[in-house]
Amino acid sequence: MFKSQICRRVVSRMFSAKQPSIGKFTGRPDPKTGNFKVSFIEGDGIGPEISKSVKDIFAAAKVPIDFESVVVKPLLVNGVTSIPEEAQKSINTNLVALKGPLATPVGKGHRSMNLTLRKTFGLFANLRPAKSVEGFKTIYDNVDLVLIRENTEGEYAGIEHAIVPGVVQSIKLITREASERVIRFAYEYARAAERPRLIVVHKSTIQRLSDGLFVDVAKELQSEFPDIKLETELIDNAVLNTVSDPSKYSDAVSVCPNLYGDILSDMNSGLSAGSLGLTPSGNIGHKVSIFEAVHGSAPDIAGQDKANPTALLLSSVMMLHHMGLHEHAAQIEKAVLTTIAAGPECRTGDLKGTASTSSFTEAVIKRL
Repeated sequence: MFKSQICRRVVSRMFSAKQPSIGKFTGRPDPKTGNFKVSFIEGDGIGPEISKSVKDIFAAAKVPIDFESVVVKPLLVNGVTSIPEEAQKSINTNLVALKGPLATPVGKGHRSMNLTLRKTFGLFANLRPAKSVEGFKTIYDNVDLVLIRENTEGEYAGIEHAIVPGVVQSIKLITREASERVIRFAYEYARAAERPRLIVVHKSTIQRLSDGLFVDVAKELQSEFPDIKLETELIDNAVLNTVSDPSKYSDAVSVCPNLYGDILSDMNSGLSAGSLGLTPSGNIGHKVSIFEAVHGSAPDIAGQDKANPTALLLSSVMMLHHMGLHEHAAQIEKAVLTTIAAGPECRTGDLKGTASTSSFTEAVIKRL
């Protein structure tokens, strides 16, 4: 059973009124250098460019981290998508990784690389905060949403087959074990972040057994968290209510099965920042955690110095909090957000600005 090591440590402007440490990081710095090692999956397309931005900013901020570059390319082992053993060894040793966008080869029989990573390292919870960025105007003001998505099963278990030609069956997998570990994490995160409500998003009116089990597990665990109010909400109502008034959820954590979480987390990003380019994400497991930019690899602009590194930078801020490096996290976060707030000349094209990847990076470094 997952026992979270979350604790109340630090206040953050971006992610929540409280930014707790996430999960259980048991790594130790190298006694020779005093630095932690972090596996870095730079990814495809724009991945190397935004990864360089993170490395340059970390170096300027003197963050005590040595990045270990790992290559994650899909392998087919007995017909199952896998990742290279060298990458697995690095991540299992370092316990934490930072990841740029990965592209999955199309038409070659490979499963999603992101799903493969989650399965390989048991990353059962995806944590996606979505908060308005001061100085960057979007449709809504003061959005402050936290969503936790079950990361390993549901429709994404990939169980489907053709019954007869023209008729395909896809099976939604929900288990008590997976439901309990992600819901327990959500309760504990809500407690640590001082958000008094946990909202379970579901569709048990239709998916009576699968979503019904997910809701039942949340109700069973509630007695262990009397300080957290448990609420349930149908997925369609959750979408309508969030779009109508995001402030209704500013004191809550939402938790849901895989597919609903995939959709809601992107919607929340649109409401808060209008772009996945500003969205951080953390994938949490019992042992390993991987922090990632959730946007695509954007091959159409790769190598053109146009990419926005903010999502990967803010994911790295989540990673630093997870590792207990709170002062460095706060320093980098403040520099990134004040750069965005400075105006169009400091923003990349996806944010209707004129900055390049490199000039944005330089602007952040000046504000450290």
